[in-house]
Amino acid sequence: MDQTELRIDPSKKYQTFEGFGASGAWWAQLVGSWSCRDEISKLLFDKNDGIGLSTYRYNIGAGSSDSGRGNIDNPLRRTHSLETPCGIDPSRDANAVYMMQRAVFDGAREVILFVNSPLERLTKNHLSHCTKGRFPMFPAENLPEENYGDFARYCLDVAQRFVSEGVPVGSISPVNEPLWVWLGSQEGCHYSPRSAGRVMLAFAREMAKRPELSGVRLSGLENGDIRWLNKTYTRELFRYPEVRALVDAVDVHSYFLNPVPVPFFRERVPYLKRFSEWMSRRYPDKKIRMSEWCHMQGGRDRTMTSALVMANVMFEDLTVLNASAWQHWIAVSEVDYCDGLIYIDLTDGSFETTKRYFVTGNFSKYIPYGARRIEAACGDAGLRTLAFEKDGAVTAVVINGSNTAKRLGLPAAARAVVTDDGNDLREYPCADSREIGPRSVTTLLFEKLQS
Repeated sequence: MDQTELRIDPSKKYQTFEGFGASGAWWAQLVGSWSCRDEISKLLFDKNDGIGLSTYRYNIGAGSSDSGRGNIDNPLRRTHSLETPCGIDPSRDANAVYMMQRAVFDGAREVILFVNSPLERLTKNHLSHCTKGRFPMFPAENLPEENYGDFARYCLDVAQRFVSEGVPVGSISPVNEPLWVWLGSQEGCHYSPRSAGRVMLAFAREMAKRPELSGVRLSGLENGDIRWLNKTYTRELFRYPEVRALVDAVDVHSYFLNPVPVPFFRERVPYLKRFSEWMSRRYPDKKIRMSEWCHMQGGRDRTMTSALVMANVMFEDLTVLNASAWQHWIAVSEVDYCDGLIYIDLTDGSFETTKRYFVTGNFSKYIPYGARRIEAACGDAGLRTLAFEKDGAVTAVVINGSNTAKRLGLPAAARAVVTDDGNDLREYPCADSREIGPRSVTTLLFEKLQS
């Protein structure tokens, strides 16, 4: 077997990394009542007994669970409002709030509060999703501008309550996938680029009145496909100085939906590269965070097939987009879909891990928070390599998506952590080389490398 050499150059530095995460949307309000809830949280957020996710995304709900209104068949895609006549009451969403708090207990460093739809009472149609406009592809916006301030006050009341209880709220994301036509099946709200920017301005002005939230950022605009109008929405995000002062990064979603039968529109990596280069030119002081992704494929896949799809998206986002954080859409799934790290069974309350869970761990468990990405390469085009350094220690991740084993020469002795068809984060010692098995993700841990 021919050998290729892994080359790591700590002198070539890229983005500083802020960790991996996932949201509690659509599962925490159920699992939070189960007897295995602490075990699931530990699997996700504990660094020793789990995969050490560092960010938990909590969904501030619109209240469709309380009203029962709207075209949302799956009850888990509805949410509770925390609003009462007497103020914010977290017990209205007790199970999901518990999972958020437990994630922090188990090791999550940051909570992001995100919104799919404003409160039903604030929307034009009093629903948590939109109504058809004059043209099907362009729905009517569902939040009137006169309610932007009330929307901001509600969300910041929630944030302030959580902060007062010791929750490490890092940022608030008021707008989620504003481009899409949200006509039902889940909570969602369409905004034009101008409207999205004005919503952020309302939040920035309200945050300026609240010293209790002085350490909290604004984040957004979480557009739903890397191809469509990301630059347009980003311009509006940074249009207002008050917003720009509170937003340290643009948050994007890494979906690549509804393939168009034209080569230019089917190639994902060039879009990542163009957006990253545009951000570097236009907003050199702002980072890029990848705040939501899942496989978007029907059927439960527990195997390396979907895990390798995910690993390659992670690789591209970290090395081409230069993302400073990477987050899953959801951590736990109850549906027949390729969208969770852990699957649950609603009939008996059991759960099972997937290869996506373990491959995520190849990244999240071993790449330290605050590590700096450095140059990594090898001579075999069939291997994808990336590396991070912190305090002299280097973590490299090697993806072999082929059906053939590869021999990789190493710059120093290391520990190898392998996930493949037969291994789940299994550790092996290795000296000057390592066989990288087929359909595998291998994390290499070097105590120190010479510059």
